[in-house]
Amino acid sequence: MLAPIPRRAGVVATLSVVLLAGCGTPQRTTTAAPTSGVPVPGTAAAQSAAPTVPASSPSARSGIGARPRPPAAACRVFPADNVWHADVSRLPVHPGSAAIIGSIGSAAAVHADFGAGLWQGAPIGIPVTVVGAGQRRVPVTFSYGDESDAGPYPIPPDAAVEGGPRGDGDRHVIVWDRDACRAYELFDAHPAGGGWRAESGAIFDLRSNRMRPAGWTSADAAGLSILAGLVRYDEVAAGRIDHAIRVTVPRTRSGWTWPASHSASADKDPSLPQLGQRLRLKRSVDVARLPRQARIVAEAMQRYGVIVADHGSAWFISGAPDRRWDNDALHKLGGLRGDDFEVVDAAELMVSRSSGATR
Repeated sequence: MLAPIPRRAGVVATLSVVLLAGCGTPQRTTTAAPTSGVPVPGTAAAQSAAPTVPASSPSARSGIGARPRPPAAACRVFPADNVWHADVSRLPVHPGSAAIIGSIGSAAAVHADFGAGLWQGAPIGIPVTVVGAGQRRVPVTFSYGDESDAGPYPIPPDAAVEGGPRGDGDRHVIVWDRDACRAYELFDAHPAGGGWRAESGAIFDLRSNRMRPAGWTSADAAGLSILAGLVRYDEVAAGRIDHAIRVTVPRTRSGWTWPASHSASADKDPSLPQLGQRLRLKRSVDVARLPRQARIVAEAMQRYGVIVADHGSAWFISGAPDRRWDNDALHKLGGLRGDDFEVVDAAELMVSRSSGATR
């Protein structure tokens, strides 16, 4: 029998506030709760809880992870030369790689924090709501308004929330406007009157390499787009993921590494990774033995790597829920351990600290 697979770290997390060293802006960190007793996606219990979405329901009309829908070719998530799409398979190893991997967890297993079915009444992963040009824009109020992009945002009242409507974790809301080719992302989002309230939020022009201002957060601690780093079923179905994958780690050190724009720690320990740090699955790791869905994810981690985006459980990689995921196949990624990864030095890719474009 497979070991229980926990829900995303943020969904079972307790939010706290820390003050950055030398900065008066409070920021968040998360501490993962115990994960015992969580149903295993792919078991009979999980499959019996798989969502049934009527074809006429709002969530059936919009959303990745709500109902299967054809992929959109018109709106790529950032330009081809963006750092998310950079091949890092040949980049040099960072001199502090061994210590950094050790601080994350050399023996800790990779966990695909997405899948099919439900856990605690919600789809497993970070859902994406797809909207079009006609979606009405609504006001959003922010706790960190000085680091958030002002609205209004085209977020429907029934937008999918990470953890479900009653979820008490990170509650990310990701809206993808494919007509305008923009992503609207909220952290700790709650409906409020005719709009929404959130801790922080960001708008990303997906046709641009422009980064967020230095020191600004987003819906993620690193100031990065969450959508850009999600594993999506349409990519795996097509046979290839062409971007780095979002990953969480228990602790980071102060400052950030390009392409991040924000720090969420005051810790100075040099063995800790920074937000924005790029890691990759070693070329020596045999991924051919993995089932197809897991193999495609592992191949992406060898070629494009993973980017440290937020605090959470070690080696949790993020994706959008979809009923077509094979949870047993994704669970095989748990055979990969921290020791199978190395930190890369991506400095040579950078054109400018204010741009995600690469050489």
